[in-house]
Amino acid sequence: MKAIVCSAYGPASDLQLLDIPVPEPGPKQVLVRVQVASVNFPDTLIIQGKYQFKPAPPFTPGGELAGSIVSVGAEVTHLKPGDKVVALSIFGAFAEQVVVDAQLVAALPAELSDAELEIAGSMTMTHGTSLHALKDRARAQPGETLLVLGAAGGVGLAAVELGKLMGLRVIAAASTAEKLAIARAHGADELIDYSSEDLRERIKALTGGRGVDIVYDPVGGQYTEPALRSVGWRGRHLVVGFAAGDIPQIPINLILLKGSAMLGVFWGEFVRREPELNAGNMAQLFDWLRQGKIHPLISARYPLAEAPKALEALQARTVTGKVVVIPGA
Repeated sequence: MKAIVCSAYGPASDLQLLDIPVPEPGPKQVLVRVQVASVNFPDTLIIQGKYQFKPAPPFTPGGELAGSIVSVGAEVTHLKPGDKVVALSIFGAFAEQVVVDAQLVAALPAELSDAELEIAGSMTMTHGTSLHALKDRARAQPGETLLVLGAAGGVGLAAVELGKLMGLRVIAAASTAEKLAIARAHGADELIDYSSEDLRERIKALTGGRGVDIVYDPVGGQYTEPALRSVGWRGRHLVVGFAAGDIPQIPINLILLKGSAMLGVFWGEFVRREPELNAGNMAQLFDWLRQGKIHPLISARYPLAEAPKALEALQARTVTGKVVVIPGA
């Protein structure tokens, strides 16, 4: 089968499209034919050896997918060949077929169209992260104000959409007018272009000086401290990631002065440690999807051979919503 292979840690341009053997599922695993593999920011770190999980090269990147079951291991009873599924693989998804632990696979309705399957396969990680962040970590309440940094990216746009659905006033911050227009289309109430506006002053103006209740921060770098300084009394700053590349050094007296909190959001570990809570979140997300209450954005599709270009686009922060890899394209 064809697969993208990382032979040594390094840039996306070093990845190769190779023929490799079809993997065999173990007793608690399944083999999935990949219809769509979603591209996420951790994929750009894994290939460089900079993520929490460090698979030994050679390996195939790609941690999120949708497709159909080819075969199941001897101890798997809740899935069968032919089932349409979404799955988390950590790595291995940028391939025609992938072996996945059965506990990280969820069956989907058989009547799903190919287009609906693509959407399902693109939203698990981003919307799962954002719902966990807002619901479980921030314990967001209707009427609160949410600031989303990187509001047109994968997790950022999901946070905008879910925040609005949960009854929050959503302030979207991004680096271009085009990105902010996408955030507006997905429910943002107010917009901040932090390439041309002072983030703190604009937040003061939009909140009457009170500050925001929740900051959703997948960006890090230079924007974290001014966002934290803009949190109101008992506010919560959600640390989701560091797309800007730099991990900020924060004066912790800022947390004391506002009676506020910085909360880590590590969705992958949440899935592992609290699978029942995550299953409830996933059921809620797919119910909202069926009802048309959320509209995940796929902004670009790449054939398997061009998966490195998809990763480069994500690293360059030119992506809006999600981009996906289509092995059969």
